[in-house]
Amino acid sequence: MPVIKSITYNVIIGKESFKTLNSFLTKNKYSSHFIICDENTMQHCVPILITNCLKLKEADIIELESGEESKSLEFSAHIWQTLIENKADKNSLIINLGGGVVSDLGGFCASTYKRGIDFINIPTTLLSMADASVGGKTGIDFSGLKNSIGTFAQPKGVFINSDFLKTLTIRHFKNGLAEVFKIALIADKKFWNELKTQDIDKNAGLMITKSIALKNKIVLKDPFDNGIRKTLNFGHSIGHAIESLLLGTQKELLHGEAIVIGMMIESHISSQKKQISKKELKEITFVFKKVFEPKTISHLNLSSILELLKNDKKNTKNKFQFALINKIGSCKFDVEVSETQIKKALDYYNKTA
Repeated sequence: MPVIKSITYNVIIGKESFKTLNSFLTKNKYSSHFIICDENTMQHCVPILITNCLKLKEADIIELESGEESKSLEFSAHIWQTLIENKADKNSLIINLGGGVVSDLGGFCASTYKRGIDFINIPTTLLSMADASVGGKTGIDFSGLKNSIGTFAQPKGVFINSDFLKTLTIRHFKNGLAEVFKIALIADKKFWNELKTQDIDKNAGLMITKSIALKNKIVLKDPFDNGIRKTLNFGHSIGHAIESLLLGTQKELLHGEAIVIGMMIESHISSQKKQISKKELKEITFVFKKVFEPKTISHLNLSSILELLKNDKKNTKNKFQFALINKIGSCKFDVEVSETQIKKALDYYNKTA
């Protein structure tokens, strides 16, 4: 059973993760347990968890609406109110059972309730297994901006069982796959080449383990996002802007779908800046089109995207600063980008997609 040691906790991966979780719950003797989930994990995953962890049979369940809209101050207040009504104290435990939205929101609420109570992550989607549940970033969206309010707070453990992936649709599986391809693009060319050629469905466990190990290596070097950890934002400057613009519309995108578009556009900016070759840009474009069939965004105007980019937390002194790959398997951060370069890259994407 793979165990990855992170900043203050372990990431347990494999079918024995429930056994380790039971030992963790027995050892820590929490006064109460609260499971945060959405309607999908309530139906498909809560029964599996409670069957394998009988200590959680009496846990209070806080059910959210699925989707990015739940990462809000309104839903945070709902969670805090529920904790208060059920007399949660400093020795209570929050269990985040779900995808990236649940781990981001649940971690945020745990880190702020009574100035911080313990929480663990049990990711049920590929997105949360490979990315969101590891690294200690929590947060909510506010005033139309992604993750603009949040904290750094480490879980007491992350317990990953790939059997939960069987509950996912193809669309939600590919949503998480985007972050797996991202970590390969920025950190490991060999892994990128493996992803291009291997049967991903058959190698999901190994793929998740590699993805977490790569991200964890970066996080350990820079836990508070002051340096190399910024490379994890590749594809996210443009991607978050597109995701925010389409939120609540008929053409709303999942996080990974927006990040794929962001990576394709930002790869073109890397090409403009001579950081990657035209051959590498062509390879990235071909792979993403084949694996993800990215959506068109030709209906979005440049000014709307630029307006959101101006509020990106990575900017300094009113200048756009991106994380950009400088070859497949390597990435630079705090790279200054111009409006002209963004426009050219958007034009490229719209013609290509």
